[in-house]
Amino acid sequence: MTESKATESTTGTAGADAGTGSGTGTGAGAGAGAGAGAGGGDAPRWQQRFRAPRVSLPEWAEEAPDRSLFVSNATGTYELYAWDRATGGQRQVTDRPNGTTDGTLSPDGQWIWWFADTDGDEFGVWMRQPFHPAEGGDGGVISGADEPAVPGLDPSYPAGLAIGRDGTVVVGRSTDEDGSTVHLLRPGAAGPVEIYRHRESAGVGDLSHDGGLIAIEHTEHGDSMHSSVRVLRAADASVVAELDDTKDGTEELGLSVLGFAPVDGDTRLLVGHQRRGRWEPMLWDVATGTETDLRLDLPGDVSAEWYPDGSGLLVVHSFEARSELWRYEIGTGALVRVETPAGSVSSATARPDGSVEYLWSSAAEPPVVRSTDGSVVLDPPGPKAPPSVPVEDVWVDGPGGRVHALVQRPAGEGPFPTVFEVHGGPTWHDSDAFASGPAAWIDHGYAVVRVNYRGSTGYGREWTDALKHRVGLIELEDIGAVRAWAVASGLADPERLVLSGGSWGGYLTLLGLGTQPEDWALGLAAVPVADYVTAYEDEMEALKALDRTLLGGSPEEVPERFAASSPITYVDAVKAPVHITAGVNDPRCPIRQIDNYVDRLAARGAVHDVYRYDAGHGSLVVEERIKQVALDLAFAARHLGTRPQEG
Repeated sequence: MTESKATESTTGTAGADAGTGSGTGTGAGAGAGAGAGAGGGDAPRWQQRFRAPRVSLPEWAEEAPDRSLFVSNATGTYELYAWDRATGGQRQVTDRPNGTTDGTLSPDGQWIWWFADTDGDEFGVWMRQPFHPAEGGDGGVISGADEPAVPGLDPSYPAGLAIGRDGTVVVGRSTDEDGSTVHLLRPGAAGPVEIYRHRESAGVGDLSHDGGLIAIEHTEHGDSMHSSVRVLRAADASVVAELDDTKDGTEELGLSVLGFAPVDGDTRLLVGHQRRGRWEPMLWDVATGTETDLRLDLPGDVSAEWYPDGSGLLVVHSFEARSELWRYEIGTGALVRVETPAGSVSSATARPDGSVEYLWSSAAEPPVVRSTDGSVVLDPPGPKAPPSVPVEDVWVDGPGGRVHALVQRPAGEGPFPTVFEVHGGPTWHDSDAFASGPAAWIDHGYAVVRVNYRGSTGYGREWTDALKHRVGLIELEDIGAVRAWAVASGLADPERLVLSGGSWGGYLTLLGLGTQPEDWALGLAAVPVADYVTAYEDEMEALKALDRTLLGGSPEEVPERFAASSPITYVDAVKAPVHITAGVNDPRCPIRQIDNYVDRLAARGAVHDVYRYDAGHGSLVVEERIKQVALDLAFAARHLGTRPQEG
């Protein structure tokens, strides 16, 4: 249940170009229509990459595997689509100005659930509609069929959802007033019943196959980066079992719910743990308390999900910015490689026939949904995204250990104007995956460097947890070490270095411009934390808990740490021109604290531009995203004397 300043994307690379947040929605992908690619032929290559129809991994209904749900930018806005594999029919499910990516299917495939917020503010309610429209169903948008999925629940931030095969629903919610709550709705009941409440962050993990057990991830101990797991009986909300790896106080170890066994009466829960300094799975029988350590001999972080028949696990192995798939046989302990191309598997699922479908891309090659049966699962019509250039791996000695960076070079000889594109999270990492933003800079003659600083995932628990208390400053030490390498190696022109990022990356950009003013010629910050205390006051409750964990308390308790980590503390030292992009409905990096920072820049006559757009933590509208990148490119060209944007 680890929270992040950036919304966690389960749409993978299909959603990666939708904006900084890129959605928290279904791991589904789309192939409907070619609207997003319209007019792409004569447009600059960088714009074609954004407009090219994208697909993400289809989610399928547990008891109706021919029914799938997906996300597509086919109309120019990321929306949900339904796909009937038996007939080949597809239709658009949602149609909203700022897009929709949060959705799932009921196990029987009869209902599509989707989360309705207001203009990207992430605060809303679950809606549902039938998988097929009441009339027709051969395409187009179904209208008037949506209904509140859980009548009686007020709007909130979502905190997990589980739907049982018998229609039982478990809904997680988060509000500033109530903290975290979990509600149970049974078929035929008058309304939902609250079964859990706590001020600290918590959410729904899973519902057992027979609907009798509910797994909840919670952080009642106050460390929002390291969850514990509690299992409740659905019948009376009594506690069945508790797994807490933080209870001895000697180490901060997190747990995550990966899913109950897909078999009636099977009380085994697949759990992710960090007991050996990295994420890896184990089996926990919640009825007996038995823990089965799988001990997979793979370096890096390991996650897993069940094969549909419960006989094995589909293992996703992430290591040094790449990922691959394996099958683990529960009965024998055998580990068998599932062949995928070199690059990154953003998401994967095992089908009932034993095949595996997965979303794959590399920095050079656009994403595609493949199957281990050799087919392309969904190939959307319309222009394809132009390729980009591959990444090079660079390892640099930093103050906290070796720092991994991914480097992309344009054609020609350096030194190049260079963009340090800083990832969000902070608990995230850049990988060898396709991204249209960095590719746009390369098209314009810039080198791009992406740094997996301390705080990034994929390099072990110690690396991820290292940024506490000196928040922001630690990450910038690692970025600074890679910057020094880039200049010394001849890659980067020291007079034309750009610090850029969105969300946590935007925060590090503003903090870096103030604390390393001689190092950067330009700053580009999207949806950043700019004034940490005001951001804390205005952000969603779950992120307040994250900030207390990172900094060791609230602004009242540790004011010196908030001041040391806040970009506004150093705003008077900023020398480089800075361009800031902000979503006026952003609940993660709210607008008021950005306005405070901008006012301080304006008061001292600092060179800056601000662009505000009417959405939340990133945009799901393709043309809006293109506009934002175009503004960044033009700002850089104006102040660095680089090549102006194409087209």
